[in-house]
Amino acid sequence: MKTSLIILLFFVIGILSGFYHFLPSEFYQSGYDIYALYLLMFLVGIGIGADKNALTVIKKLKLTVILVPVSVIVGTFLGVVVVAFILQQYAFKDLVAVGFGFGYYSLSSIFITEISGEKMGIIALLSNIIREVITLLAAPLIAKYFGKIAPIASGGATSMDTTLPIITKASGKEYAIISVFNGIILTILVPVLIVFILSL
Repeated sequence: MKTSLIILLFFVIGILSGFYHFLPSEFYQSGYDIYALYLLMFLVGIGIGADKNALTVIKKLKLTVILVPVSVIVGTFLGVVVVAFILQQYAFKDLVAVGFGFGYYSLSSIFITEISGEKMGIIALLSNIIREVITLLAAPLIAKYFGKIAPIASGGATSMDTTLPIITKASGKEYAIISVFNGIILTILVPVLIVFILSL
């Protein structure tokens, strides 16, 4: 939990820095965030490569590896069905499209905005950011009470990048490869599923 609170603290500091412009103006005009992500992925890669037991989890789980993204898709859909009973003012397919962003807020919100309008695009943005933040903050608790693969499912498409470090810490380095695999598959499927659902 300490790690999650530190992550939240840095997130809040980042928001305040962006809002009040504490840093030089050049910092806001350049895409330093992507370089930070590259560095993060490099360091996680070193951790995976140094762990000789990482690949053994894939061998043990076999079919389970493929079932992880499948279960995320099915679980997300079932969650949307429940939410649809509460938010009946929105079209069911719009809610499914929002859910099928799988935490990939930048891409999913763009697609949904273009097809369903700005209101649904904002809902998609907030929904997927919340999914990522919940994973960042609660991954240790999710792993403790729901199993080692649960934080991977919670992270969705972000399990291969932004939430990967906390997932690795909560579930163990040996689950990092599964997390990356899950994230890659879901990231590929996000635009496909959203466009398909909204075209129905």
